[in-house]
Amino acid sequence: MFGEKAESSFRDGRATGAQTLIEQDASFEGKLTFSGTVEIKGEFKGEVFSEGTLIIGEGAKVSAQIEVNKVVIRGHVEGHIDAKSLIEIHPPAVVRGEICSPGLVISEGAFFEGQCSMGKQGQEAPVLELKSAGEEGINF
Repeated sequence: MFGEKAESSFRDGRATGAQTLIEQDASFEGKLTFSGTVEIKGEFKGEVFSEGTLIIGEGAKVSAQIEVNKVVIRGHVEGHIDAKSLIEIHPPAVVRGEICSPGLVISEGAFFEGQCSMGKQGQEAPVLELKSAGEEGINF
């Protein structure tokens, strides 16, 4: 478990082959840094920093400042989440706080309460110009 690296593959928002950090009956408080994919199934309070993927499993309770590449949430999370690529919130997740990411998926049945930002101040979101079908077909 410790020191092992596992490849992760996602299927319907669930990960297989993830490194497990905190099991359901365990709790941890502090600062967590890692590479690859880590799953929290128990309780965590503190800070999480990674260029990898964080999975917060069903039944997990997390109160943290989270800065990762990608986060997949099925548990309870309170705090600030900043993901460089994607935040996924799937049922029965409950997320309260601030989230910031260029990509966001909130599945039906999941709960989010708080503030959401899709980019950093000063960055402009890409603009897609649509033309009507009467204007030389549909061009994107």
